[in-house]
Amino acid sequence: MALTGYSWLLLSATFLNVGAEISITLEPAQPTEGDNVTLVVHGLSGELLAYNWYAGPTLSVSYLVASYIVSTGDETPGPAHTGREAVRPDGSLDIQGVLPRHSGTYILQTYNRQFQTEVGYGHMQVYEILAQPTVLANSTALVERRDTLRLMCGSPSTTAEVRWFFNGGALPVALRLGLSPDGRVLARHGIRREEAGAYQCEVWNAVSASRSEPINLTVYFGPERVAILQDSTTRTGCTIKVDFNTSLTLWCVSRSCPEPEYVWAFNGQALKNGQDHINISSMTAAQEGTYTCIAKNTKTLLSGSASVVVKLSAAAVAMMIMPVPTKPMEGQDVTLTVQGYPKDLLVYAWYRGPASEPNRLLSQLPSGTWIAGPAHTGREVGFPNCSLLVQKLNLTDTGRYTLKTVTLQGKTETLEVELQVAPLG
Repeated sequence: MALTGYSWLLLSATFLNVGAEISITLEPAQPTEGDNVTLVVHGLSGELLAYNWYAGPTLSVSYLVASYIVSTGDETPGPAHTGREAVRPDGSLDIQGVLPRHSGTYILQTYNRQFQTEVGYGHMQVYEILAQPTVLANSTALVERRDTLRLMCGSPSTTAEVRWFFNGGALPVALRLGLSPDGRVLARHGIRREEAGAYQCEVWNAVSASRSEPINLTVYFGPERVAILQDSTTRTGCTIKVDFNTSLTLWCVSRSCPEPEYVWAFNGQALKNGQDHINISSMTAAQEGTYTCIAKNTKTLLSGSASVVVKLSAAAVAMMIMPVPTKPMEGQDVTLTVQGYPKDLLVYAWYRGPASEPNRLLSQLPSGTWIAGPAHTGREVGFPNCSLLVQKLNLTDTGRYTLKTVTLQGKTETLEVELQVAPLG
């Protein structure tokens, strides 16, 4: 009567004699899932009756793959047989299309004619063909020093090793300290701006590696170092002197992510300008004052500001009177616009003709107090910047107009302009 694998197992319990001659190697040495693998047996000796193969750490019935009778070639599957295993006459074990679950310890048990047994041990690691992993992030846009970064490397494989890449290279030291023991989770408390960039994870084993697509992280910060530039030169906190009637552009710059929103103020009053620069096309005394840029970051909720003082240069002391329009017609209004008037003005007076008392037209204190002179017709209006409006011109308004200014230091200056009123038709 032929003995089955289970019968040999019972015999082995009685006649077990462990030897050290049998060894088992793999072909191929590093099998990948789907490969056909042979557990090659070396060191068999004597005339053998049967083999038992076990896929497990002990000679337990539950781990028995198959029993093989040498004389007849009969093979009996055991409880651990998966349908892919076959025993060769020389004792080797073929496994077709191995899977990761075939990994583990394999034991060969042999029986000779004296019913003595020997065992040999082998180990097989079936490596997966790794699928591309995916990096999952708690957020891809974080605020510096406030938010925590948490990245997880998602992969179907539970046995593969994991390594991380930052902008295609190695992780910075600070980031490496945030790796979990298995390397699959990367956490960084109080993220820094220098840690913004592309993150990838790679799963790998001895025969396969696969890297994820990059995930790009943005770190919001600032605004910092807010400054005002003129012609690429930092002017924050200084006084800029500008020649009369020349142009000036002030630029607001800062270190910020994202680019901040800008608000400009002139002498403390907000201007309708949401740009990073402000233009003064023609510098006059009216544009003198303090210009402030406020930069606001809507992501960090932080803001910063810088200010400069803009003044007319010494060459701008000379006044100029320009009629607007330059060639008014009968019935129109005209403004004798004054540019470059002294900023320490005490009082000014307009004359219809030469600067003589009998012909004084009107005068105005800076506070707005009017003193009408003999030549006032009721059509003249003065402004704090010394300009004079003459309404509903007639031909008799043609002629010389004289402006006289007096400063707080008592300095007097006189300037004349000829007004030509063109007749209708």
